[in-house]
Amino acid sequence: MSVYFAPSDDPTTWPVCRRCPGIALDMGSSRTRAWAPGRGIILDVPTITFEGAAGSHPIQRGTIVDPQGTARMLQRLLGPRIPRHARPLIALTTPVLGGIAYREAARTALEVLRPRTVLTIPTATAVALGAGADMSRPLLIVDIGAHLTDVFLLSDGAVVDAHRTALGTDDLDHATTHRTIADAVTGTVTDMLRKDHTTQTLDAVQSGVLLAGGGALRPHFAGQLAQDLHVPVRLLPAPHTAALRGAAKILQSARGHPSATHFAGHPPPR
Repeated sequence: MSVYFAPSDDPTTWPVCRRCPGIALDMGSSRTRAWAPGRGIILDVPTITFEGAAGSHPIQRGTIVDPQGTARMLQRLLGPRIPRHARPLIALTTPVLGGIAYREAARTALEVLRPRTVLTIPTATAVALGAGADMSRPLLIVDIGAHLTDVFLLSDGAVVDAHRTALGTDDLDHATTHRTIADAVTGTVTDMLRKDHTTQTLDAVQSGVLLAGGGALRPHFAGQLAQDLHVPVRLLPAPHTAALRGAAKILQSARGHPSATHFAGHPPPR
């Protein structure tokens, strides 16, 4: 069951099990990462599932193409780490542009772990939280992954604009270079500035671009984007795990807070 956690006095809230196992989860097309309270990062492995001896990729370019395969992967990786009969609280990052389809497929896959509650956090928000960014001002985040490059604009912590290029570091070859991806990002940001009739995008760009994702570890991107956009580009610490760290913060808040606000009006889990 997907919910969004937020401190609230609304009567539709219910207690969160503080003693339930907790897992922060970031499932990418290339790698799946998980974090647990008191243990830190417990998984950082390729996103691969197996049926028999054959391996396949159940998540491709930000889409869960095989929910059953994703469930098998989660059971193999996380099932043995959850105490028997326990129902974990899971904080899951979800692609901003994945929409309801991604959340529904993720929920189907996560049922194999019998979660008590699933808290879904947009990846962009998770990255900002993981970076310890100032959420009170507009933020522009460029997330370069293995198969996707996303550009997000956040205002007051909420995603107000998002764009995607179906290219990532795994696509780099003689035809697709780091320059190709940098040009795509520059074009996206330029288009955002042109179409934004407020000052949010301009304010965010002038404050400096936040660079996240595994691709941020490549030496060329930060310098190339700073040169093309003529603004500071700040490489986040451990940029490949920023989203997971943000999900971990949400998980810790949820486990420590007396209530969670239910998303979409469904009754609380029993």
